[in-house]
Amino acid sequence: MRFILLFIAFLPCLTGLTNPDLGAAAEKSYYSPIINVDVDNGRILISTLGAVFWVEVPEEAKAHIEKLPQSGLVDIVVETREGQPPMLKTWKVKSGESTCLYFDGKVCK
Repeated sequence: MRFILLFIAFLPCLTGLTNPDLGAAAEKSYYSPIINVDVDNGRILISTLGAVFWVEVPEEAKAHIEKLPQSGLVDIVVETREGQPPMLKTWKVKSGESTCLYFDGKVCK
């Protein structure tokens, strides 16, 4: 009987139910050139470590992505999402002309 109670007590630990961060989104930072800005679909194509991938842009940033310089270097912070492209959180333009050098997740500065 004790074994069954112990097993029931530790079952959530074995299944990962006690760790809510398991599978949660994580932040990543990329220092990358901007390959393409797709204003119509609200995404930015970047490259890092030989990989090329799209970063989705939230509603707050969609009005500002056209200000990003093609081939300019940016420092982008994204939220990784399981089975989906990463979602942009912030950017800082490091090289290239732009009227939006810093996007903090809400407004351009």
